[in-house]
Amino acid sequence: MPTFCRHNRLIQNCPICSKEQAIELRPIVTSSAPRTGQPRPSPPRPRHTRTAATPRGADGNRVTVRRVARGGDDGYRNSLVLGLKSSADAGRLGEEIAFADHRLWVLEHDPPGLYGDVADGGTDVEERSWLAFLIAYLCPLDGEDPFSEIARVRTTWSSSEVPDLDEVRTGPRSAHDPARGTRTLDAYRTWAARAGSQASAFAGDAGWSPERRFARAFERLSLPGFHRDARFDLLVTLGRLGVYDVRAGSLALGGANEVTVGAKRALGIGDPLLLERRASELAQACGVPLEALDVGLDNWQRGERAMLGLGADSETEPERLAAVRTALGL
Repeated sequence: MPTFCRHNRLIQNCPICSKEQAIELRPIVTSSAPRTGQPRPSPPRPRHTRTAATPRGADGNRVTVRRVARGGDDGYRNSLVLGLKSSADAGRLGEEIAFADHRLWVLEHDPPGLYGDVADGGTDVEERSWLAFLIAYLCPLDGEDPFSEIARVRTTWSSSEVPDLDEVRTGPRSAHDPARGTRTLDAYRTWAARAGSQASAFAGDAGWSPERRFARAFERLSLPGFHRDARFDLLVTLGRLGVYDVRAGSLALGGANEVTVGAKRALGIGDPLLLERRASELAQACGVPLEALDVGLDNWQRGERAMLGLGADSETEPERLAAVRTALGL
């Protein structure tokens, strides 16, 4: 039966009580290797040449890291954009939000280029949906003929053929990765086929609200290679051009994309729920639809404006810009 001493140790383990009772102290168990007076030699480690670390994404592809230029702190403060301390940054954000709102108005009332084909109610809805997908996936170029590449490679839905995307030029928000080939397009066709048609896949339940229809389609369109920006833009396009009754009820923030990074930077918080709440408050105060913040934040965070199908000479109405600047306290 083991005996404990007044120090709450086994007697043979206690250096005090073992001496008092003439009990031999139990030796401390160590490695079976013999002790020596010299430290045990460690094996030589291979020397490696140190190289600069290269940031990589989750898929192993190289990530481009850009340093975003920020304006200096000039005392600017506004409760709508708690992350901004520069009136210059706030001014640029206001310009991009006003431009994004202007673009939505143009899509709805005077759609340019291939957007006009998507808006044509006399065309089969499956062809309109397929063309809208190709526009969102490849993205219009910035330049004089933004739809030239999409028009060159487009196919019809009824042909069951996917475009030949070898050497295709894509726009600034394109989801196309040449290494993936046409796998994203194949996945989209499979997605539509499971629902019976594109129209059934997008429309969902007849009793759904436009916001719920948008959210469900956005979730279901999470296809390999079809990133958040392209999915959001596709659904906004389909709604604004009158193809389906869909409307964004949130910005679907999250992940590594310019919209989410820009929202965190401007709104001054990282929690997704609070981000969405503050984004809604910002849109409401500026008098713009919530979905306008998608392109607005993207262009602002990137530091350069993507026209996204509008001509280079397309200008925001002064009244629209003035309303946004007023909301931002500029």
